[in-house]
Amino acid sequence: MNKLMTLIAAAVSLAGASVASTTTANAGAVLDKVLEAKTLTVAVGTDWGTMSFLNDKHELDGFDIDVVKAIAEHLGVQAKFVTPGWDVIVAGKWQGRWDLAMGQMTPTKPRAEKFDFVTYFYSRSIAVVHKHSKATKHSDLDGKVVGATAGAVDEQYANHALAPDWMGAQPVEYQFTPGEVKAYESGDIMNQDLRLGDGVRLDAIVMTQESFPKMIASGFPFRQLGEPLFASPAAIAILRGDKEFSERIAAAINSMKDDGTLSKISMKWYEGMDYSTAK
Repeated sequence: MNKLMTLIAAAVSLAGASVASTTTANAGAVLDKVLEAKTLTVAVGTDWGTMSFLNDKHELDGFDIDVVKAIAEHLGVQAKFVTPGWDVIVAGKWQGRWDLAMGQMTPTKPRAEKFDFVTYFYSRSIAVVHKHSKATKHSDLDGKVVGATAGAVDEQYANHALAPDWMGAQPVEYQFTPGEVKAYESGDIMNQDLRLGDGVRLDAIVMTQESFPKMIASGFPFRQLGEPLFASPAAIAILRGDKEFSERIAAAINSMKDDGTLSKISMKWYEGMDYSTAK
């Protein structure tokens, strides 16, 4: 009996050691794979505006693309891009097909159950009026008709219904109280409605500041009203489970912030604006 118990104890001990060994080996599995293959595979979009798009040479280009290349250089590997749909990315069922995802994902608490986040961008929302508008400050929009993209944080802000659920969020201060908020499924239609003239269909719109310069360059007769209304963080998404990998990506971004690389990439793509910080 004593011999049998000894054998059983030894078997249990070996099994425990095997599990511990496996856990240790897999602790940095993604990082190990990236470094061994010398390839960082990243999910991006082909039609995500300034973030990532296909240029005239049918090559991926944009802010996110440059950021990824800088991260890859920091790791000493090559960048490889894949283009799944956004719905596939946020679902979190990556099955090892890519290592991280770009796209300026808002790092909400529910999403944090699936992803580790590394913030690399801050989106700022602004109030925009027609150039002939008499409004000079945000409070001039009290009681006015304001447009916003349906389902976006901008619409929630306009309706005083924005409850920031991203990590480290601060309470939002509402700068004006619209008389009516019009929600648009299409940003293009919203912009055209404001383009008709001050007060014709809209008195103002709430939109992201980073999209504004291109709108002006395209000939829209608009102007920004006052300072940004609020800022929301945007992050690189990494499936939870490999702390070492997440930490290396965070270290790369922090290094790019410290040496000014991230700021330079932002100013390159966003008309001289630095969106690498919240202000």
